[in-house]
Amino acid sequence: MALIETREVTRVYKMGTNEVTALNRVTMGVDEAEFVAIQGTSGSGKSTLLNVLGGLDRPTSGDVLFDSQLLGPFSKKQMAHYRRFSVGMIFQNFNLIPTMTAAENVRLALAFGGTRGVERRERAASLLDRVGLSGRMDHRPDEMSGGEQQRVAIARALANRPRVLLADEPTGNLDSTRAHELLSLLREMVDQDRLTVLLVTHDRELAASFADRIIMMKDGSVVEEFTH
Repeated sequence: MALIETREVTRVYKMGTNEVTALNRVTMGVDEAEFVAIQGTSGSGKSTLLNVLGGLDRPTSGDVLFDSQLLGPFSKKQMAHYRRFSVGMIFQNFNLIPTMTAAENVRLALAFGGTRGVERRERAASLLDRVGLSGRMDHRPDEMSGGEQQRVAIARALANRPRVLLADEPTGNLDSTRAHELLSLLREMVDQDRLTVLLVTHDRELAASFADRIIMMKDGSVVEEFTH
């Protein structure tokens, strides 16, 4: 059974007097501990789908469900709780706070989640160790490579133990070696920690190498699916 899913989701944006349909009756789902890649050309609706699943945007019509619960009736407070604890998101731009060290960036997310003092420090250290950065905890983003910064972003996204990680072109700013390392880490988390990953990527080779299933999108619709 799908952990996170959409049913007939449509998202229409008004651009002046024009209406743009970013998603057109999309029905899809991702099971627990599944690694799914979404592919398609620019403007196919990939990022809009991720934003709808992540609670950053609401559909014009249709339903989004997490663990069989409809998100539509959620209040602003419930949606904020959902974004903080149920789903984590990472993006092409790492979005780290530049004046903070790796550990401080992760601890900030834990603070927002209500984790206190010593536990916060220990959990941040554990997360950074999990992503292979135990030796870089006191480094600021400008002292780290792109691959290391993205690992910090993953640690931060997983700070409050979400069950789903939504990744929007997370390897877009990385070379192919770092991209493979990053997706190997995510694959390991799917296999060992039962994390559920939904990855938007332009890179077909990466998707084919690491994902259990690939969803192809075009013009706001799901057009094909491949299972490995």
